[in-house]
Amino acid sequence: MQKKSLLLIAAVSGFLAVVLGAFGAHGLKSQLEPALYLVYQTGVEYQFYHTLALLFLVLTPQWVEEKPLRWAGVAFSLGILLFSGSLYLLAITGIRSLGAITPIGGVAFLVGWGLLAYAAIVSNRR
Repeated sequence: MQKKSLLLIAAVSGFLAVVLGAFGAHGLKSQLEPALYLVYQTGVEYQFYHTLALLFLVLTPQWVEEKPLRWAGVAFSLGILLFSGSLYLLAITGIRSLGAITPIGGVAFLVGWGLLAYAAIVSNRR
């Protein structure tokens, strides 16, 4: 994944995180039971955190190994979709089985952070 693509994904994800956060605060908060609202907010938080991680990948210097960074971007993007997306759906629909998808997104986040660490280690050896 090229840095331009990562930047676009980060921009769209950041935009959606603001929209979804505002929708949650102003439209859903009074509609959801408190526990489900917290689930929704967790989705927004992690989407923001990993949107910032995507931006960080775009801004990494040229001396950092590119290939693991591209894969980290894929992993972070997949994590946002699966982790945050499943939490949004769980909160809105109340279908608890959607929570089974959430850990897969969490693993994608972990893979992304691991790949970022790997890129730093490999680049440090140069």
